[in-house]
Amino acid sequence: MKRGSFMLRAGALQTLIVLLLASPGVGAASGKGAARADVLFERDIRPIFKTHCFHCHGEDGQLKAGLDLRLQRLALQGGKHGSAIVPGKPAESLLVQKLREGEMPPEEKPRLTPQQIELIARWVEQGARVARPEPQAISEDHLITDEERNYWAFQPLVARQVPAVRGVYRVRTPIDAFVLAKLEEKGLTFSPDTDRPTLIRRATFDLTGLPPTPAEVKAFVADTSADAFEHVIDRLLASPRYGERWGRHWLDVAGYADSDGYNEVDTERKFAWRYRDYVIKSIQADMPFDQFIVEQLAGDELVKPPYEDLSPADVEKLTATGFLRMAPDGSAVAPAADKKAVLNQVIADEIKVVSTALLGLTVGCAQCHDHRYDPIPQVDYFRFRAIFEPAYDAKSWRLPQQRLIPLLSDADRQRGKDIEAQAAKLDSERKKWEDELVEAEFQKQLASIAENLREPLTKAFKTPVAKRTAAQTKLLKAHPNANIEFGNLASANGKLRDEQKKRLDAAADLRATKPSEEFVAALTEVPGNLPPTHVFNRGDCDQPKQAVTPAELRILGSPSVVAIPEKDKTIPTSGRRLAYARWLTSGKHPLVGRVLVNRFWMHHLGRGIVASPGDFGTLGERPTHPELLDWLAADFTANGWQLKRLHKQIMLSTVYRQSARHDAAQDAIDPDNKLLGHWSLRRLDAEQFRDAVLMSSGKLNEKMFGPPVPVMNDPFGQVVIGKENLSAGRPGPVLPMNGEDFRRSVYVQFRRSRPLSLLATFDSPSMEPNCEARKASTVAPQSLLLMNNEFVIDRSVELAERVRAEAGPDAVAQAKRAWQLAIGNEPGDADVEDLRRYLAEQTARFEARKPSARTQPATQPVAKAAGAKTAPATKPSMSEPSMQALGTLGQALWSSNAFLYID
Repeated sequence: MKRGSFMLRAGALQTLIVLLLASPGVGAASGKGAARADVLFERDIRPIFKTHCFHCHGEDGQLKAGLDLRLQRLALQGGKHGSAIVPGKPAESLLVQKLREGEMPPEEKPRLTPQQIELIARWVEQGARVARPEPQAISEDHLITDEERNYWAFQPLVARQVPAVRGVYRVRTPIDAFVLAKLEEKGLTFSPDTDRPTLIRRATFDLTGLPPTPAEVKAFVADTSADAFEHVIDRLLASPRYGERWGRHWLDVAGYADSDGYNEVDTERKFAWRYRDYVIKSIQADMPFDQFIVEQLAGDELVKPPYEDLSPADVEKLTATGFLRMAPDGSAVAPAADKKAVLNQVIADEIKVVSTALLGLTVGCAQCHDHRYDPIPQVDYFRFRAIFEPAYDAKSWRLPQQRLIPLLSDADRQRGKDIEAQAAKLDSERKKWEDELVEAEFQKQLASIAENLREPLTKAFKTPVAKRTAAQTKLLKAHPNANIEFGNLASANGKLRDEQKKRLDAAADLRATKPSEEFVAALTEVPGNLPPTHVFNRGDCDQPKQAVTPAELRILGSPSVVAIPEKDKTIPTSGRRLAYARWLTSGKHPLVGRVLVNRFWMHHLGRGIVASPGDFGTLGERPTHPELLDWLAADFTANGWQLKRLHKQIMLSTVYRQSARHDAAQDAIDPDNKLLGHWSLRRLDAEQFRDAVLMSSGKLNEKMFGPPVPVMNDPFGQVVIGKENLSAGRPGPVLPMNGEDFRRSVYVQFRRSRPLSLLATFDSPSMEPNCEARKASTVAPQSLLLMNNEFVIDRSVELAERVRAEAGPDAVAQAKRAWQLAIGNEPGDADVEDLRRYLAEQTARFEARKPSARTQPATQPVAKAAGAKTAPATKPSMSEPSMQALGTLGQALWSSNAFLYID
């Protein structure tokens, strides 16, 4: 997009996405494999059988019709109908016949494609060949083939050599060499560098999620030094806004939510925000990512139980384990009949969060059976689950509220007791003072009562109300002047009332200084508790089979390499998660480094080197630049796992600094820009949109951390920011927010059942249980929201008031300032003229709608007293046509492509 032109179009930008889905059999065999003369069982046929046939013919002892298809010789052996295949004769092979006739697989199972069926027929025709001698018996060691082990993602991570390129003058970092080498193979090169206003806007949104200020843009444009952009990056990385933006990215994969989900009750998680703050602080401080991972997986195992009188560092480690408490959890509200299944689902969801966030694998697909596409047998799934089982013991389940850890130290508790004792003393002194005044008044009234009634009346008065006899109550009722209460005295005496309030406030103020009871929602184990983990038959938790010990997935590391103890004798807890976390961050794991840098790359460039960041398996996308991915991962893990260092490597590259311009020749060769020959246009995400509107209107509240900003349902069914007023049993007036409603979106409460409607319209993620990668749509509701949403309209009013205050009444100055605040750069002369004309036309329209002077109430001028000072000018009213026009201009700018897209 050319940023020099102002675009306000009624039509919405449309994006067409074509998804080509194919099973591994089609992708590996009938695509590339079909072109090869040799068709082999292990490489070409077994993946198809594994996906479509093993479930009934071999897996877990299931042999329908007695047929086992896991080995070629077993297929030759056949079942009760004889041999399934006749080498060299596909027409006589029962298997091929049934596949062609549609009798296999059963109708309820996924069907084979015609290409897959014909590939199997060709394999039979060629003699049903195998790549190597087959084992005499199938053991666990034979569940994974050599072909599966050789898949790119499971290979050890090694540092790649930086390639040589012809266009060395465009290479700023090693990243450029890897990308340019791919481009030059196709006869392409990089696009020119983008202009400075575009670059600083791109970088500022990228690192902080907010637009640059006009002053920041102006300063960068004026700075002609060679390292000017590096200084910009350093400034942005040091900003507190950086931690908020990049913390939000991690919260997506963690599945962060302020509620438990499960059903419409969607119980609030009162203390989940502590984990959110931990993430933001850790990212801001550039905590090494290996430490970040270890603390989230096993922070509790780094702290000695019982978790009492905790240091701030220990609190942080326990808070970090909130990562393992983010999945939906209906255990507190599920019906008893569903409880076991609900608990099992909580564990399954947490495993999905861990595996997609750190391994880039769909491990959960192996919960009920061997993974259909990736080399993850079902038994490996449950061995992986055993790593976490001591903390998620389904037979001794702890509900969410039972997992809360109090944060008050012993010293704080004692201080609270001391303060309470002092406040109680003040209460006692106040009560004594009140009683003395009441006694004096009682004696005064008693003197006017008959002497024979004084003693019984005194006794009745001094008896507590609840213990008075009927006769005593009757006697006091007959002499109301003697039934003295302090409230009666205070209501008739303002000085007494003021003194009582003073004494009450003193005690209340003192109590307010007591340390408040706070909690952290953590994942912990009960020391000594080591529940067994069983494989579930077909994933049914009511059908446990053999017990298994904790282990890494075999495809990722053999037991001789990865030591996951059943019980670490050096610490009170099992130590399983701690051992696993240390293996993940050892630098020897084949996936963790690749998965992390791929996700970071995706957030910078809009698309990962692997476009499916949560699935590096055979159903996922293949890397566009595998050598670059490995180089980045090896460099990242070998140099301290420092994210800020990686940011600079990426952002200082030519790849990052290119313009979005591209030509027809480039589009013909690389229409999806997978080779990165230019910048790919991106729409602001939900939080960027809302926060940028707040910032440009001057309303952004930069307060950090703490409990979330609450949300509520408005009368129209929209979820908006606000405190529900239900004290009267029905909704009352919305309670004041005192500026909290203008805080950044990362601090807005995220309830699974009630996502903020404004953010949801712009594709904020659904945490079921987490979000591996966000999607960006361009749909009509977004345009409707920009035209009609109360948040947008209110902010446009505030933007108009800001522009008028900063630019004055001149329309040209207003046009320039509005553009600067909303779009971030300097408008061209043509843009200014377009905006000035727009303001004039809109002002005229609003003027025409203005009621005539005859319908306005008459007002009398106020005479100014001699010598009186001139009253200060008041800000113009939004009822003025010129201000109304200015308000619509702000709304129009926020609706423009120039605002909504990052180029």
